[in-house]
Amino acid sequence: MLKDSPIISRSPEIMSGTPVFTGTRVPVQTLLDYLKAGESIDDFLDGFPTVTREQVIALLEEAGKRLINMAA
Repeated sequence: MLKDSPIISRSPEIMSGTPVFTGTRVPVQTLLDYLKAGESIDDFLDGFPTVTREQVIALLEEAGKRLINMAA
């Protein structure tokens, strides 16, 4: 999806290649798990201060656009 972008990066040297927020070691899946559990973006950001609000919003916006395009 957004592999190796300003939002998501993936490298075998970082978290064994798990997609993470660029510039961090925070897996993107962690955000999705937080949201699925009913936690807020603020809760996620409090727990993972190396991720910026801008990164989270950009990820969600891009994911939303791609889902809408798939359904169109």
